[in-house]
Amino acid sequence: MSEQKVIHEAQAKDSEQQVRERIVRQIADELNISQKQIRTTIDLLSEGNTIPFIARYRKEMTGELDENQLRDIEERHQYLRNLQERKEEVLRIISEQDKLTEELAKAIQNASKLQEVEDLYRPYRQKRKTRASVAREKGLEPLAQWIRSAPKAPEALVEAAKYVDEAKGVEDASQALQGAMDIIAEEISDDATIRAWIRRYTLDHGMLVTEARNANEESVYEMYYSYRELAKKMPPHRILAINRGERENVLKVQLEVAPESIYRYMEKQLIQGPSAVQKLLGEVIEDAYKRLIAPSIEREVRTELTEKGDSQAISIFAGNLRNLLLQAPIKETRVLGVDPAFRTGCKLAAVDETGKLLEVAVTYPTPPVNKKREATEIFHRMINEHNIELIVIGNGTASRETEQFVAELIQEIKDRKLAYLIVSEAGASVYSASKLAQEEFPDLDVAQRSAASIARRVQDPLAELVKIDPKAIGVGQYQHDVSQKNLESSLKGVVESAVNHVGVDVNTASPSLLSYVAGVNATIAKNIVKYREENGRFISRKQLQKVPRLGAKTLQQCVGFLRIKGGDNPLDYTGIHPESYAATTKLLKSLGIQPEQLGSTEAVTALAGVDVEQTAAALDIGVPTLRDILDSLQRPGRDPRDELPLPIFRTDVLKIEDLTPGMELQGTVRNVIDFGAFVDIGIKNDGLVHISQLSEQFVKHPMDVVSVGDNVTVWVLNVDLKKGRVGLTMRPSSAQEAAGQ
Repeated sequence: MSEQKVIHEAQAKDSEQQVRERIVRQIADELNISQKQIRTTIDLLSEGNTIPFIARYRKEMTGELDENQLRDIEERHQYLRNLQERKEEVLRIISEQDKLTEELAKAIQNASKLQEVEDLYRPYRQKRKTRASVAREKGLEPLAQWIRSAPKAPEALVEAAKYVDEAKGVEDASQALQGAMDIIAEEISDDATIRAWIRRYTLDHGMLVTEARNANEESVYEMYYSYRELAKKMPPHRILAINRGERENVLKVQLEVAPESIYRYMEKQLIQGPSAVQKLLGEVIEDAYKRLIAPSIEREVRTELTEKGDSQAISIFAGNLRNLLLQAPIKETRVLGVDPAFRTGCKLAAVDETGKLLEVAVTYPTPPVNKKREATEIFHRMINEHNIELIVIGNGTASRETEQFVAELIQEIKDRKLAYLIVSEAGASVYSASKLAQEEFPDLDVAQRSAASIARRVQDPLAELVKIDPKAIGVGQYQHDVSQKNLESSLKGVVESAVNHVGVDVNTASPSLLSYVAGVNATIAKNIVKYREENGRFISRKQLQKVPRLGAKTLQQCVGFLRIKGGDNPLDYTGIHPESYAATTKLLKSLGIQPEQLGSTEAVTALAGVDVEQTAAALDIGVPTLRDILDSLQRPGRDPRDELPLPIFRTDVLKIEDLTPGMELQGTVRNVIDFGAFVDIGIKNDGLVHISQLSEQFVKHPMDVVSVGDNVTVWVLNVDLKKGRVGLTMRPSSAQEAAGQ
């Protein structure tokens, strides 16, 4: 290898190292996390480690960063790497034009946002035919340079007359002058510093103004028929609502900015004192802003506002989805799932305690068929034959009419304890028509599969909901309006996090559930199930090594999240990673605990008395790892969802006509959005607790107070019978005022 090549490669490596360190410093500053933690996380991710694995089993290395912090680092690192690639591309293109100066190269390399890079690149980008490019072709650039030099004399028209050339299409001095002004206007528009200032000013002072295209037309956007608000203070949900109204051609939207301050700033940058062309430059500045800068800046600011709305909507959906997935399972309960409908009837599916399908049927207790007596007989028979304890009704079409029927049915049954639940059936139809559902229930029609899904989703919400595309589970705001790619990526991370947080029984899990375990893809998940079917249940984690395509790296990532109940090694039923088995065995031996004793009172007491600092040093493991080991040993097989409250079981129906202001009710939070929470209180439509009614204290965001699945005490604030809307409060003071009205 030549000396020149060695030097070149060494320089390239140094350059890569500088880029890496610049990225590390930027992420550390943005996220307020140490540079050492950032470097370690980037290294672990680049080695193919998954976020759940790093968060759970590499705490000493990362300084106990949680999953959210790790995902933030991963996201920012990817963005900044992409930004670096764009910088290198821009530098190459400008260099090929022989226009790259040291100052420009430095500005591009130091840019921290893609927008800054694009602003710097703008003057060198290949443009379509413009007024300025036409003027340049006519040879008017020297005249433009003369004007920008702010000459004291002569008059501009006198100088412009020198450029009249009919052969080039410049017929008189005025035309020459106009062409030169067009060139200057484009140069001003391409100035990165000016654009950045105007963009910032527009975002800070711009008013988003909306009006109706047809003020006489009724729509859900009526509050925006004549509306204006400072853009930077506009909440995300309002941005998305206005965007949707504009997209549906109901609203006209524009960003209004008073231009006087912008003109003053531009004049200060471009006009250096009195000159023969001072007035002319003023005209150029106004043209550059109105014709070239303002329209594109408005688009950029609107895009930035939309990204803000998207980000918040995705965050809301992700938070709600996690809480929905982690709802407490109703275990050891036989369930009758009901997918309600009017004309096509209610589809029923009875399942046993394990979710095994026992029977399906169809009944017609609601209009227009009204075979109520026959439906009663079928319900009674299925409840008795299958020892049903809970009836679960999907909240779709005819759900409340079906609820009324079921409530009356329960009142008639005196010989057993029976209750019902209304559950969200969001995504049930998507699942029931999927290839997965066809494989699972090949003999059932689509509606019957949906009833089975509704029944199972209360027995184990996580195991059932992972079979459904997360985007189809409607717990959010404006999720159909946001970037679907970003939404899908975020929701996949949420499901992965929830699955690994709970852990998975490798002997009962479906391929859908297994595919979300850290490191496991759909192919490996199917291979695990196939191996289980062909060889019988797994009796140790070591057996996973025999699963086709489950290599050493994948095994390292997933094995700690896979549980084996009743296997050869009791540690396989815990969240302890096999790499810590030696230290764990040593710990148990020092305490005189046999693995078979785990979970007993004696073992729990002995483990609770361990001095963590001293023992970690003695076992040569980190303190965070030892804490996790002790927690797993004290509660082997723990399901964190068991500590959450169960949903509210009902035996009788409540009608909106029954409600009066001040009435106290128990409800379940169904959805949390920017402006409040929707709560199921047992009537047809969920009631709304506005953000102002969530607490006696100031609430920054509803998610700070409530989560999907929470059981809450609410009071009726107001009732709108015509629109079927109920306002609720969680503030006792508001309840007293409502009751006194």
